[in-house]
Amino acid sequence: MGKQGRTDVTTILKRASCGDDSAVRHLMPLVYNELRALAESYLKQERPDHTLQATALVHEAYMKLIKQEDVEWQNRAHFFGVAAQAIRRILVDHARHHQRAKRGGGRQRVQLDEDVALLDQSDLDLLALDEAMEKLAEFHERASRVVELRFFGGLSREEAAEFLGISLRTVSDDWRMARAWLRRELAEELRE
Repeated sequence: MGKQGRTDVTTILKRASCGDDSAVRHLMPLVYNELRALAESYLKQERPDHTLQATALVHEAYMKLIKQEDVEWQNRAHFFGVAAQAIRRILVDHARHHQRAKRGGGRQRVQLDEDVALLDQSDLDLLALDEAMEKLAEFHERASRVVELRFFGGLSREEAAEFLGISLRTVSDDWRMARAWLRRELAEELRE
C-alpha cells in the first residue's frame, strides 16, 4: 500500500473513531487486500482439509474490529495491531475447535515465513505457540505483543514500533528475546 493509501486508512479510522458510520464502509476496500494476503499466508500452508477459508477469516476479523466501540483508532498500524489480536484469537479458537472435534488429537500446525519466523523449524503447533505466548506475556507482555504484531499481524518492525509507541531498537530487542524464549519453551514442550 502506498503512502496515500496509508494516509487514507488513517483518516478513515479517525473519522470512524469520531462516530462517522460511513467511514467504516470506506475502510474495507482499503484494508481488505492486506488482510486477505495476511490470511492467505497463514492458511495456504495449513493441512489440506482445513475448513477455514481466507475470505471467512478476513470477514470474521473485520467484523470483530468494526464492532469494537471503545477503540479510538490512531492510525493504520494501530488498526493492524488490533487486527493481529483478532486473527490470533480466530485461528487459535478454530484450532481448539478442530482439536476438540478430533477428541484431543491433531493439533494444528502452521508454517512460518522467514521474515517473521520464530523458530528454526519449518512449522509449529499453533496451540502450543499460543500457550507459550501466554506464558511469555506473564513476565514480558510487550515482547509477547511484538510477537503477536509481527507473526499474527504481519507488521514490520517499524509498524510494530509505531503501534506500541516504542523505538525500533526496543522492538528488535524484544523480538530477538521473544524468539529465543519461545524457541526454548516450545522445544521443552516437544520433549514432554
